[in-house]
Amino acid sequence: MTSTSNEQKVVKEVKDKKILQQLSGLGPVLALIVLALITTVMNPSFLDPNNLLNLLRQVSINGLIAFGMTFVILTGGIDLSVGAILALTPALSAMMITSGVPTLIAMLIGIIFGGLLGGLNGLIITKGGAAPFIASLATMTIFRGATYVFTNGNPITSKAMNNSFIFQFIGRGYFFGIPVPVIIMLISFFILYILLHKMTFGRKTYALGGNEKAAFVSGIKVKITKTWIYVISGIMSSAAGMILISRLSSAQPDAGTGFEMDAIAAVVLGGTSLAGGRGRIFGTLIGALIIGTLNNGMNLIGISSFYQQIVKGIVIIIAVLLDRRKKA
Repeated sequence: MTSTSNEQKVVKEVKDKKILQQLSGLGPVLALIVLALITTVMNPSFLDPNNLLNLLRQVSINGLIAFGMTFVILTGGIDLSVGAILALTPALSAMMITSGVPTLIAMLIGIIFGGLLGGLNGLIITKGGAAPFIASLATMTIFRGATYVFTNGNPITSKAMNNSFIFQFIGRGYFFGIPVPVIIMLISFFILYILLHKMTFGRKTYALGGNEKAAFVSGIKVKITKTWIYVISGIMSSAAGMILISRLSSAQPDAGTGFEMDAIAAVVLGGTSLAGGRGRIFGTLIGALIIGTLNNGMNLIGISSFYQQIVKGIVIIIAVLLDRRKKA
């Protein structure tokens, strides 16, 4: 009788735990809905279709960076160089376009170069044994400095860029009424969703974040897998950079400054643990929408950009504290 009672108690605890996990997974979605409702009440123009499309276009850049950052944070790492990669690789592509290289080829080369820069981060961390925070902080400084050297501190713009249909289309075009950057973000989301949640690589990523030593013992090639994860982060940052230079019609040497914080915020708000091993890329998409809605809403309400930084910082602190409570 006692044994049966104990078994029922264990089953009940397991069920309760699953329910709590499901509810916690809905947290970011509920937060987005509440934020959207509050913004709409304070300024009904938030729901204007043009504003919503503009919101999604703005979210696309942070979303792409945050998707790559999700893989990194799932391993318990961090990548502070994403903003600098976003500045350097589009500057390279812009210079190539100005020199007469076909736009699509120039952008593809820039994205590949971004993957190589991400891979450099991975090698410094895996082969050099450097902590991800220190390694990416150092490369962030190097990449940012290289961008200023490469551009001589001046924006890169030219008639070749402005006259290129592909260049303009990527950042400012529409496809069936949907902004092209949004389509690029959604395609990237589905590809990375499959990679993370439906393929072996994703299981290896979670294993690294859960227990790296156990993952190594189980036969996972930790260094190779982790390096590829940073390659993904670099590629996504470069792709976001291509959209940005298309929107601005120029490559700005200071582009991407502070973008790493918005990306990290989106990942954390989406429910991914900074300790690694727990989180979903769908949550990151919701987190990016929360950050975008917050920015858009504060602009509509007329809140100063100085105060916006304070508000976003408070939101990040709340998300981190909630993450700590979940682990406790």
